[in-house]
Amino acid sequence: MLLGSVLGLTVLAAAGMWMYFVYRLSDPATSLLYGIRIDGSRVSVKAPICPTDKLGTVEVYNSDSEKLVWRANRPKTPEGERGMVTLWKADDFLKASPETQPRTLPTYLDVSVIYAGGEGGGGDVFDVRKVKAARVPTGQYWTHDGFKTATQIDAQLKCRSAGKPSP
Repeated sequence: MLLGSVLGLTVLAAAGMWMYFVYRLSDPATSLLYGIRIDGSRVSVKAPICPTDKLGTVEVYNSDSEKLVWRANRPKTPEGERGMVTLWKADDFLKASPETQPRTLPTYLDVSVIYAGGEGGGGDVFDVRKVKAARVPTGQYWTHDGFKTATQIDAQLKCRSAGKPSP
């Protein structure tokens, strides 16, 4: 009887820990914010990145169909390496396809990034209509938590610079 009780408590404790872990991974408060701007036909995004890292790949999907609509590798500009990219601006990347933007943007853009060297990445899904309707101030990006500057988006990370924590 005692063994059955201990086993039951162990199973309950394990299930509780698993549920807590799943909750923490899916908690929006622990997710990093990515930014987007839509100025006419120009679509720009900002991925959070540490000063010691570089952006490697950007992929854009139609979130409804999960179809890849654009992919670019190895930004050629310092801004691109810092996670500030204009989508469908093929000249800013070593390789990009397709080179032209679709005539109509998908309702939801799923933007994913991979850091240079395959050192992690992430992304976000954006409602194009909502972003277009927002009046995003100059020098800022729309995020799910309001307008943010590139510096504010990067500040979410606990970056180390020259072996020391960032202030």
